[in-house]
Amino acid sequence: MSKPISRRMHGALDYSAAPLVVAAPALIGFSEDKTPATLGYVLGSGILALTAFTRAEWGLVKSVPYKTHLAIDVVTALTSLGAPWLLGFSNNKKARNTFLAIGATLLTTGLLSEREEMPKYR
Repeated sequence: MSKPISRRMHGALDYSAAPLVVAAPALIGFSEDKTPATLGYVLGSGILALTAFTRAEWGLVKSVPYKTHLAIDVVTALTSLGAPWLLGFSNNKKARNTFLAIGATLLTTGLLSEREEMPKYR
């Protein structure tokens, strides 16, 4: 069964999401809370690094298989969804809701993306 998010679209979404996740603490207003702010910086940087290293049309280094990328997306999504409680910032409504939104978005794109690897010579 075909999924609605192509491999190419997934890359565009990741490259767009990474700077937004990094900027989220300042944009949404929780940069003074060190734990969620740091998590946002690390998470956004990680999304960018994973995307750049993925074996896909949009990868710069092409070393991480695309299916592995999708699996990491799902694990990252679940981590983001639990982070407010696991890391103790669930009382910070702005940070909590931001990570719930990030997690839901990552989970949705991870699960709705085509799983087909890029052909070997492209």
